[in-house]
Amino acid sequence: MKDIATWNEGDWIAAIGAILLFAVLAIGGVIATRKSEEFVGHPRGLFVLFYAEMWERFSYYGMRALLILYLTKFWLFNDGSANLIYGAYTSLVYITPVLGGYLADRYLGQRKAVLFGGIVLAVGHLFMAYEGIHGATDPLVKQADPAINVFWLALALIIVGSGFLKANISVIVGQLYKMTDSRRDSAYTIFYMGVNTGAALGTILVGYLGETIGWSWGFGLAGIGMVLGLLIFVAGKPALKGRGEPPKPLAKKGELTLYGIGIGSVAVIWFLIQYVSVIQSLLVVSGVAMLGYTLYEAFKLPKEPRERIFAILFLIALNPIFWGLFEQAGGSLSLYTDKFVDRGGVPTSLFQSINPIYIVLFGPIFAALWQYLGRKGIEPSAPAKFGLALIQVGLGFLVFVWGAGSGDPAAMTSVLFVFLIYALHTTGELCLSPVGLSAMTRLSPLHLGSFIMGAWFYMTAVGNFVAGKIGEATGGESGVMDKQVTLGIYSTIGWTTIGVAVVVLALSPLVKRWMHLDTLEDRGIDRDLAGQSELGLEAQEAGFHPERKPH
Repeated sequence: MKDIATWNEGDWIAAIGAILLFAVLAIGGVIATRKSEEFVGHPRGLFVLFYAEMWERFSYYGMRALLILYLTKFWLFNDGSANLIYGAYTSLVYITPVLGGYLADRYLGQRKAVLFGGIVLAVGHLFMAYEGIHGATDPLVKQADPAINVFWLALALIIVGSGFLKANISVIVGQLYKMTDSRRDSAYTIFYMGVNTGAALGTILVGYLGETIGWSWGFGLAGIGMVLGLLIFVAGKPALKGRGEPPKPLAKKGELTLYGIGIGSVAVIWFLIQYVSVIQSLLVVSGVAMLGYTLYEAFKLPKEPRERIFAILFLIALNPIFWGLFEQAGGSLSLYTDKFVDRGGVPTSLFQSINPIYIVLFGPIFAALWQYLGRKGIEPSAPAKFGLALIQVGLGFLVFVWGAGSGDPAAMTSVLFVFLIYALHTTGELCLSPVGLSAMTRLSPLHLGSFIMGAWFYMTAVGNFVAGKIGEATGGESGVMDKQVTLGIYSTIGWTTIGVAVVVLALSPLVKRWMHLDTLEDRGIDRDLAGQSELGLEAQEAGFHPERKPH
């Protein structure tokens, strides 16, 4: 064990992270054991979901921070291939919630879907702790190790588990409140804080253990975090007050069949994650099919709802551009930080914690800013906010390229510019991600609500795959990251994105008119999420469900 006098910056960051982790765990235990039904003015169930999701994000983002480094340093994939695998993995994480959400919506209910997803996730994270041959320096020998199939299985389990858990736990949050409850926005803000707290702590602690002690230690801690989240969710069932249950009683045989579908999908994902070209083809075919179906539905509608669909398509089309650049964080930017940034002894993976920490710091500021501008009547429209988001993500790369200076690999980039690119990308994220989710729920026709939300996440998946392709390009012809090539790519995508942003801002008044905000109908109390209003659970028992809103 290191003497405290010899600790470097990374040791101190990890120690602070551990202290914060135990503090959060202690607070969570106090809240979970409270007898009262509310805590700080919110249902106790919110904090059960807060801590369950916090631990799930702890495990997911902790593992994600290590993944690109694990692929290149342990399994010896070249930089280009590792980026492509990373992009394929993150894209599939955003596609599977479409299946998980559908099964929960129609059959399982959100609570059982989250429980099943949590179990699959825990197993997947713990499988990540299994390592194969050590010491092999030939990539062909290393990747011929049968243990790599356990690694592919672990990724497949995490992807499928995320599909059942990711969207459904957020839906339960909404079910705790009436649609007209003024606490709803603050509830999601609290929940979002849990997401980013878990992401920051997981990145710091899992990343630190994985890089300094051993990969299996880091991945093992991620697995333990997922188990803790699962235990909190199970123990907190009474606090949910029956929310998230199936729309109608499900026979045991039928329930087991649905779980079988989930397990069977692991085998499909296990195949896809190894054959990235198949994923690319599926994304293209599925994307064209979704666009065709959306337009087919749009042209059956009257003028105003049809134009709202056009506005939705405009916003969704920007998703892959933003996320394709933003998700360089876990891929090429992480490798660049590892190779060409003066980190001062701090493990590379710990820099992945900057974004969630910024989210926690900047999130309330942006929420207050939009409210202030709204009161003044000068709040930017949703498409204008998307344009601002693209400007910031593009500017982030340009600032980083300027700060990196020379393409000489011996000239190390100052760590200041890593903080700056993450700052600009985070403020861009706050202009796009929550705004986009809000726009999808406000603008979509009631009978297409779930489909439109699925399309939003689908295009986020496309963006993650695009991120992998951009990352692959930074490897050049040799597959090994070249500093000058990488900076050239960053400069190109930075300027191109700013050019797209200018076009988006110019078109934003037209798209705003398509949104017809002045005539949006009030969905009313009978359209409350999951029927959790004065209609209470009777609506749920009668078969009403939020993602199946009537025409």
